[in-house]
Amino acid sequence: MFFVDLGGGGELRPLEPWQAAEFLAHMDRARESVDPWIPWASLSHDLESATARLQRYADLAARDAGRLYGIWLDGVLVGGTMFVSFDVATGVCEVGCWIEPAGSGRGLVTRAVRALIEWAFVERGMYRVEWHCRPDNTASSAVARRVGMTLDGVIRQNYPYRGVRYDSEVWSVLAPEWKSGPI
Repeated sequence: MFFVDLGGGGELRPLEPWQAAEFLAHMDRARESVDPWIPWASLSHDLESATARLQRYADLAARDAGRLYGIWLDGVLVGGTMFVSFDVATGVCEVGCWIEPAGSGRGLVTRAVRALIEWAFVERGMYRVEWHCRPDNTASSAVARRVGMTLDGVIRQNYPYRGVRYDSEVWSVLAPEWKSGPI
């Protein structure tokens, strides 16, 4: 089985439809802290919807257009990271993440995101990796900064959430800027 050791009891591995019950239990724990930033957390409210969410990413992976990975801490799913989009033709992809409180503050997300960026550049030959987040999601901006991304700018009011429009920051790192190294 594929996995990346994130240290401190953390592992990064594929998150697939057959793990929907575990994913749903995780979403139930994480929903309040994750949903404002990644609203699909609230879309996974029963086993059927959780399976559908994971199947969507399995279908993206089959088309080489995105991927989903879970972050496990001591055997418990506590978060994840994903290629929101993955466009080989243009060499551009977007990485995203989430974590429940039990997994935060341990560097798991930063190491997991570094692993995805490293793979995108070194194994897949991508040229640009992007990161999109709301400006008030300071934890997300901090991850982008820690992995070496540059803030490209802000897209104004492009992100509707519960009847309110929010701005989005766009961060990126280019292949020539990437500093490979240990995760």
